[in-house]
Amino acid sequence: MISLCSLLGVLTISLGADRLRSITLFLVSFAVGGLLGDAFIHLLPESFEQFGTSSATSIYVILGILLFFVLEKFLRWRHCHIPTSEQHIHPLATMNLVGDGIHNLIDGMLVGASYMVSFPIGLTTTLAVFLHEVPQELGDFGVLVHGGLTVKKALIFNLLSALIAVVGAVVSIVAGSQVEDFSLSLLPVTAGGFLYIAGSDLIPELHHEVKASTSLWQLILIVLGVAIMALLLLVE
Repeated sequence: MISLCSLLGVLTISLGADRLRSITLFLVSFAVGGLLGDAFIHLLPESFEQFGTSSATSIYVILGILLFFVLEKFLRWRHCHIPTSEQHIHPLATMNLVGDGIHNLIDGMLVGASYMVSFPIGLTTTLAVFLHEVPQELGDFGVLVHGGLTVKKALIFNLLSALIAVVGAVVSIVAGSQVEDFSLSLLPVTAGGFLYIAGSDLIPELHHEVKASTSLWQLILIVLGVAIMALLLLVE
């Protein structure tokens, strides 16, 4: 389901740049709430419950933050959700595919590990990743087309890159059955990654829009994303 989000990029063809930007900013707001909600309401409480009062959870959260920092810094890959333009030039298509593929692999591992801990934790993590992937894939498609690929090739390569998440999920399932506490250790790493994505990549993009009405809607959607994650506590 998450991988199929890559096909949503074709919508960028039928939508104008201004309309796409406005829609994307609202989707990003919703994703911020989903990521923060999952991290603080589900992943971190479960991690502290499993690891007790030790500092292990905090260390793993920091590792998650550093992991995504490394992805951005050394692979020159960013969670960019704004369509390409003369004022906003994306990296080369090849670099985007490589970076996005590695990111999808990690996403798959995090989702797979979450389900091995419990179905409710897996469900909330899947939803958080899904909410985040929708606006990201809209931007990724624009990167590939801007990099010289045809619409058909952009869709195919973007889908292949997204399907690497399935490989990541399989890796987690295999490793989780062989390595003690593998899945539990990835929970706080996932939380750290979600906090990094929301704080470093998504929220700064929302600050580009300064209209009071738009900012209010962004706040409402962030709260809505958190509220949905809170409601999912009923599943547990």
